[in-house]
Amino acid sequence: MIEFGHGTHVGLRRARNEDTYYADPALGLFLVADGMGGHEHGEVASALVRDAIVEQVARGRGLVEAVRAAGERLFRHSSAAADQLPMGTTVAALRLAGDRYEVAWVGDSRIYLWQGGALRQVSHDHSLVQELVAAGQLDPALADRHPQRNVLTQALGVTAIEQLHIGMARGRAEPGSRFVLCSDGLTESLSDAAIARIVGRTDLAAQECVDHLLLAALDGSADDNITVILARVS
Repeated sequence: MIEFGHGTHVGLRRARNEDTYYADPALGLFLVADGMGGHEHGEVASALVRDAIVEQVARGRGLVEAVRAAGERLFRHSSAAADQLPMGTTVAALRLAGDRYEVAWVGDSRIYLWQGGALRQVSHDHSLVQELVAAGQLDPALADRHPQRNVLTQALGVTAIEQLHIGMARGRAEPGSRFVLCSDGLTESLSDAAIARIVGRTDLAAQECVDHLLLAALDGSADDNITVILARVS
């Protein structure tokens, strides 16, 4: 059984919400996409990728294959556009099948897993700051305040398909496991410890936890759109 909650908010600074998401326990598919681009391009990009991944997974394709196919479709769409404005999106996706899980991501939308009373980040940001941390050139404690923390190194629709790196991980979804998928609007406003305190609560339903996460983020900076999905495995 999968209990889930979901929600999105435009935030306190933006006029439009370029995030989108999808949650379907019957298909076992959950995803968050954070679009970027001028005019309404971000909204178009995230929606196109969402729909393409859902279509591919429904046809039986694996999650990484589905993300790559969605990236190819968006790249073709963007290249054929009449103007030269960018059209891209991040994506963080989860597939649950029986007692197994598979995750795939591009960009800095994140996937967390709560198991054994602790929250850990399963995904790894495709960002300049993460590369600096990995190379030992930046203290991880300073990463959240780095002026270039929002510079991406990978994004669907922007990164050439032959250079696209799709992060992925697989594992066992033990009873009691909780997965959090979110856009960077949440992680820009809340620390991992703050997220863990809410996700770890047993007195709240999954939707109530999501509502609390959104409210806590809005109490913080909330400069960006915020999107969250929480999926609990029982």
